[in-house]
Amino acid sequence: MSEYIPLKYYFDRELALHLADLIQSQYPRFTRTSFVDAVSIEVENKELKARVEVIANILMKHLPTDYEKALAILLKILGPENKTEEGMFTNGYFLMPVACFVEKFGQDHFDLSLHAMYEITKRHTSEYAIRPYLIANSDRCMDYFQFWIKDSNSHVRRLVSEGTRPRLPWAKRIPPLKNDVQNNLSLLEKLMCDRSRYVQKSVANHINDLTKENPAAVLKWLQKYISDNNGVDPKIIKNGLRTLIKSNDEQALELSRQVE
Repeated sequence: MSEYIPLKYYFDRELALHLADLIQSQYPRFTRTSFVDAVSIEVENKELKARVEVIANILMKHLPTDYEKALAILLKILGPENKTEEGMFTNGYFLMPVACFVEKFGQDHFDLSLHAMYEITKRHTSEYAIRPYLIANSDRCMDYFQFWIKDSNSHVRRLVSEGTRPRLPWAKRIPPLKNDVQNNLSLLEKLMCDRSRYVQKSVANHINDLTKENPAAVLKWLQKYISDNNGVDPKIIKNGLRTLIKSNDEQALELSRQVE
């Protein structure tokens, strides 16, 4: 059995070499040695998120100063789309600094950056990158979501749910969209019957987040949803209400029984 290696240790000199090779093939002026040496020094004694941010910052210093040109180079190294619903962090982990680059430096190029997230999430994930954009302009993001929520790619549909979760693990908490859980619920309603278990799991986790924000609104919404729809997936309901069920909330327990 191979020894478990914490994910943070993948963000070191070896990753810098891999990124440098990919980038230099698209941008011959890339100073490979300088980039690799800087990453090797600056990631030392840092945790995962700090390492990813360090690499994004060093990328910024070694790519063209024009964000559009820099992003165009990075989009050429993304590689093939992930056709499965696994491997976001195992096969696509090397793209974490690319997503962080968009998260940190792209807000003045909103549409370009949202397009980049759309492409990145098909290989890795943009669930963290999109959060500052949601805070800056949730209406503009919502316009994109209306298309993404119907996308044929399950990674893109999942991004609508996972990226807007108020309590996404590893991420800074954000309020419900426009400070109203109804906006989140309106998105989730379109994903409740999604054919992808990967998307369904995200929807359930998102509902559970919302029960910690406004349980009464979520319970009322779920009651109506169950009453109005046939074939409700009990796993989504029960997983979505797991915190309330654990606390013996009577209405949550009743809704759980209704879908058994």
